[in-house]
Amino acid sequence: MYKILLVIIAFPFFLNAQQGVSITRLKYNGGGDWYNDPSAEVNLLKFVETNTNIKVKAEYNFVNISSDELFAHPFLFMTGHGNVVFTNDEASRLQKYLENGGFLYIDDDYGFDKAIRREMKKVFPDREFVELPFNYGLYNVLFNFHSGPPKTHKHDENPPRGFGIFNEERLVVFYTYESNPSDGWADPDVHKDTPEKREEALKFGANIIVWSLTQ
Repeated sequence: MYKILLVIIAFPFFLNAQQGVSITRLKYNGGGDWYNDPSAEVNLLKFVETNTNIKVKAEYNFVNISSDELFAHPFLFMTGHGNVVFTNDEASRLQKYLENGGFLYIDDDYGFDKAIRREMKKVFPDREFVELPFNYGLYNVLFNFHSGPPKTHKHDENPPRGFGIFNEERLVVFYTYESNPSDGWADPDVHKDTPEKREEALKFGANIIVWSLTQ
């Protein structure tokens, strides 16, 4: 596959020419498995590096939501099953992070929806998740997804959906529900996804990264 050349206008917060683009797993409390599929981010970043001219730092790393190091990581990734709980201080910290250039991608790995919607109301009490239309830029910024998020891991028959939270006009939180593309980023033997499903998921993940760099 040929590399796609991109010209990206990005906030300095996002682009480090020396280290490259990275993804940082967000460690949270409440009992959910924030740590699952640690190969996912590394594989996605390698795919981005292979298929675009974006320089990446393809390493697994995580940051605790209560740590001041949070602000040194421009792209946060959050996933899991079950519960998540933010303290008021953690919610305030995450709000500050997002309002000052940070980006958070949340992938419901199943059973995460109720908790994440509840906790994000602590972060932005006056804002709601809005469903993104299929013509929203993230869905075609690099690869075309005319019907929105792919159905990577079929937990049930519900359609995959993509939601966002905006700070003014900037997308600061992107949330995939009933889609679970991050399962498709994991090593092939983890979820036994077909090569076609994995490629589709990786392409969608690449769109998320590229779109975050334009915001």
